[in-house]
Amino acid sequence: MTRKLRETPSQTAGPYVHIGLAPGAAGFDIYDQELGWDIAGANAKGERIRVEGRVMDGTGNPVKDVLLEVWQANADGQYAHPESGAVEDGFRGWGRVITDFETGAWGFDTIKPGPVAGRNGAVQAPHLNLWIVARGINLGLHTRMYFSDEVAANAADPVINLVEWESRRQTLIAKRAEEDGQVVYRFDIRLQGSDETIFFDI
Repeated sequence: MTRKLRETPSQTAGPYVHIGLAPGAAGFDIYDQELGWDIAGANAKGERIRVEGRVMDGTGNPVKDVLLEVWQANADGQYAHPESGAVEDGFRGWGRVITDFETGAWGFDTIKPGPVAGRNGAVQAPHLNLWIVARGINLGLHTRMYFSDEVAANAADPVINLVEWESRRQTLIAKRAEEDGQVVYRFDIRLQGSDETIFFDI
């Protein structure tokens, strides 16, 4: 007798990425405190900011089942890592958000990081490290978000200067604005197309 094997889910990040990695946002009340929502903590010094955006496909439509992870340094340019130095009590420097199922929008509150020491004494401009997974993405995508009001630091940053064309570098720059007295940086991520966001092979 021959047994027929049932079809299994595709080996990409979806459609179960929300359930497995951010169950509360997907409507599943599993944990008392969901992992990854508090990035900076109450004791972090520095400028409080909000980061918002959308992830869009090659046609400009929002992708609505995306998970983003963010890593960042504190206002002194220190990561929450034993080899990086002391950080404020409660500063994790890591977070996880998902896009809204209806609009595709995502956002989080944190503090603006400071310049970070890089290799060979080079100083990296303030930035956020982002990792993106979604249905149809076999491997997570790595990118960075720089700040539009850090013009001089961005111009000297050793990583952003690896991007040959100035127009392509702009896909890594978040635009600063103020909304209802709060500093907001807008950062849309484009997965394909002529204005595709720069992704790093790391």
